[in-house]
Amino acid sequence: MEQLVRPTGIECEIARPTSLTINGETGEYGIPAWTSLLDFLRERLGLTGTKKGCDHGQCGACTVLIDGRRINSCLKLAVTLDGAEITTIEGLAGKDGTLHPLQEAFVRHDGFQCGYCTPGQICSAQGLLNEGKADSRDSIREYMSGNICRCGAYPNIVDAVEDVLRGRTSEPRMPE
Repeated sequence: MEQLVRPTGIECEIARPTSLTINGETGEYGIPAWTSLLDFLRERLGLTGTKKGCDHGQCGACTVLIDGRRINSCLKLAVTLDGAEITTIEGLAGKDGTLHPLQEAFVRHDGFQCGYCTPGQICSAQGLLNEGKADSRDSIREYMSGNICRCGAYPNIVDAVEDVLRGRTSEPRMPE
């Protein structure tokens, strides 16, 4: 365990042992207590699919799944997640590169434009599907309202999530 000796002579831990399962692989990590999950994923593990947007939990770009629930990773300290299962955008696709149905639907419906918010949108959509609460376009919009798309691809994102919710794999429908 790394120790930090302060000028006062008092020693304190700078890294805490933490067990995490990330995208299906379990590991033991020494994580400084002040490290957000977002910074741990991006800077320590190189999982840069999760984006740093506002860093205040307001835009949703950093959304990941923790034990199947969507969480803004910028607001969560990594050491508080000992024993948790974390899924990032990199963990949704199959190990052979097969896209997750949500990823396929986003591509099919052009649910991304600049692509910056897309990982958070897809992880949030998976969390939404896990919750089982959405049953209409309006409820998809409401439950996805914590994810901001600056390009305005919302109609296409809702189309993609609705397709997966309804089990559809058809071509995009024409605008009304």
